[in-house]
Amino acid sequence: MNKFRKWIRRYFAFSQREVNAFLFLIILMVLLTAAPFLFNLFYKPDNGFTKSASDQQKLDSLVALLEAKQKPDYKSRYAVATVPLRLFNPNKLSAEEWQAFGLPKYLAQRILNYRKKVGDLTYKAELGKIYGLPDSVFQRLYPYIELPVERPGKYNRNQYDARTRPTPNWESKPKERFVLAPFNINTADTTQLKQIRGIGSKLSARIIKYRNSLGGFRSMAQVQEVFGLSPEVVDSLQKYTFVPKANAVTQIDLNKATAEELRLHPYISSNVARAIVAYREQHGPYQQVAEIRNIKLISSELYTKLEPYLAL
Repeated sequence: MNKFRKWIRRYFAFSQREVNAFLFLIILMVLLTAAPFLFNLFYKPDNGFTKSASDQQKLDSLVALLEAKQKPDYKSRYAVATVPLRLFNPNKLSAEEWQAFGLPKYLAQRILNYRKKVGDLTYKAELGKIYGLPDSVFQRLYPYIELPVERPGKYNRNQYDARTRPTPNWESKPKERFVLAPFNINTADTTQLKQIRGIGSKLSARIIKYRNSLGGFRSMAQVQEVFGLSPEVVDSLQKYTFVPKANAVTQIDLNKATAEELRLHPYISSNVARAIVAYREQHGPYQQVAEIRNIKLISSELYTKLEPYLAL
């Protein structure tokens, strides 16, 4: 048993306390796995509570009948047939009509809620400002929207009706449309990130915190690792930000870093950090970064991700 403990401690770089916890979990898993077999072996159900074959057949028939009656109601209630796109006024559509244009139910309801709180839409691009509406969907709908292209000046949106007043006289000149130029995500601050639709104070701070803990992004694919980013926000980040080709990231010195310093990196767990330090103490200073591949806890995939952030 002691040999087994020593092997676990050496292989996983565990402390004595962690070895005890590991063995306890293994024993607990074995007991839980064997519990159903032991229960069936020693427990026999009372024959008074067994159901006859005829009773079971009647019950199965009743369940099948109820399911058959419920299925048509479910489909008729929730199924919405899609229709080809046509000219439409977004201020007149119901949730079902938005769904017929291919929008999910939650997004159709969000548009209706926006109109209730803010008022009717007054120009085409305003639809694209609704949170969660993908750019690809907005571009598909854009040619069919019966609203002015430019934003009105001093105008009461509650009095606007695209059908009865298609060409109102604006009192001010149209404003120039703001175009966001792509920027370097490794030097961006929260103010720049918040210019992207869907990113507020919390998400912008979270992106920068993850970037700094990494030592800088090496590719735009890494933004998907930031917790809490929706697919729409990731698409917008990849559209409006970039990682320059000549990009230098902050590297960790393998021969100087402690286990506590190593585990602060998002790609390095506590066990891997201890294993890296233990290997260095057993074999001497690292001569090249590739030596960490000799550590069993570091897979080829993990090494590929880590290698750019390590140095000697």
